[in-house]
Amino acid sequence: MGTVAAIGSRTDVSGLALAGVDVLVAEDPDAVRRAWRTLPATVSLVLLTPEAAEALGDAVTAPAPGRPLTVVMPS
Repeated sequence: MGTVAAIGSRTDVSGLALAGVDVLVAEDPDAVRRAWRTLPATVSLVLLTPEAAEALGDAVTAPAPGRPLTVVMPS
């Protein structure tokens, strides 16, 4: 089974670490894109804040073979 990661601002994702989620703090669009590019291959689900999803664009959040499932957190 794969792991779960979350990408977004510290205030939005840090609490998810308590549930065992790998938290990748990214405070700006460049940091979000870096976090996405460095996701380990073991990640099967990525939780994105709305701002992180916007920084990544539709192409990254669309389902595709070999890409982790992504979910955008409600704002």
